[in-house]
Order: sequence, then structure tokens, then C-alpha cells
Amino acid sequence: MFERLRDTLRAALDAATPPGDLRDLTRQMREAVVEAKVAVMEARDAVARTERDLAQERQRLADAERRGRLASEIQDAETVAVAGRFAAKHRDRVGVLDKKLAALRDELALYEREVGDMQAQLTRAEQDRPLTEAERSAERAWRDLQAAGGARPGVDPEDELLKSRLDRAGREAAAERQLRELKKKMKKE
Repeated sequence: MFERLRDTLRAALDAATPPGDLRDLTRQMREAVVEAKVAVMEARDAVARTERDLAQERQRLADAERRGRLASEIQDAETVAVAGRFAAKHRDRVGVLDKKLAALRDELALYEREVGDMQAQLTRAEQDRPLTEAERSAERAWRDLQAAGGARPGVDPEDELLKSRLDRAGREAAAERQLRELKKKMKKE
């Protein structure tokens, strides 16, 4: 999945196309970043599920070993044998889940790095995009207004930083709400 997204980003950055096409490519890049973020969330969910499964399996292993010890104390050979088989089965599962968890964590780290790279490429593409005639005209008008002593709203770095933080917090809150709703729906089905 990430190969297709990365290819889209590369195509957008390497393209020497008219501004209209660049806007379309940056839109596609934004969509690719959103898809990649969804994949990261899914990978995080998979890690969390596997961690829960591993904890349960470790508990089952501990229970089987404890039952085996208790059975050996009362010299119940049949229960000792059954507990030994169950302990071996759970020990094998713990080993597999340990490996699975390590692989999922590695995959998640890879996805997170790729999303970071994709976001950086998108930012560069948006910054390097040539201005349209309307954008150049608006920029000239703002410069003329500022030269005449007028203030341009939204150029204070503190305002931009605050706005960015608020936007991000709002997006994260919305994503969390959507995720909770999806989880609720999945539990009902």
C-alpha cells in the first residue's frame, strides 16, 4: 500500500506540470497521507490486540504451570501430564505471539517513518508549487497594503502557531471520536 502512496508523492514532486495539475497532484498527495495515517492507526490497533493476546496467553501458560505444580504435589500423574501438554501449547503460542508483536512493532515504526517522509514531501510540494496569477495578484495587493501601513491578518507567527495547534487538536479529537464510534459499531456486530 505504501509503495503506491510513495509513488504518487514522487510523481508529484518530480512533475514539471502546469499549476492546475500540481494542485491536483498535491490533493492526491494529501489523500495518500490520509490513507497512510489510517494504515498507521490500523497497525497500532494490531499491536494493541497482539499485546492483549500475548498477555492472555502468558496468563494461560502461568495457570497451566501452576496446575501442573499443584498436581505434582498431590502426586496426580494424569493431571501433571495434561497440565504439561497445555503448558507446552501455551509456551509455543507465547513464542509465536512474541515474534508477531516484534514484527508488528517494526512494521508500525516503518509506517510512521514513511508517513513522516510523505508529510515532509507534501509540505515541500505545497511550498514549491508555483503561484497562480490570482495568487500573485493577491500577494501584490497585500504587499501594497502593508507598504501603505495596513496590517495583514494572519502573519503573526504566534497567531499561526496557535491556529496550527488548535487545528491539530480539533483534528485529533475528531479522529478519536470517529475511532470510538467505529469501535462501538464493530463491537455491536
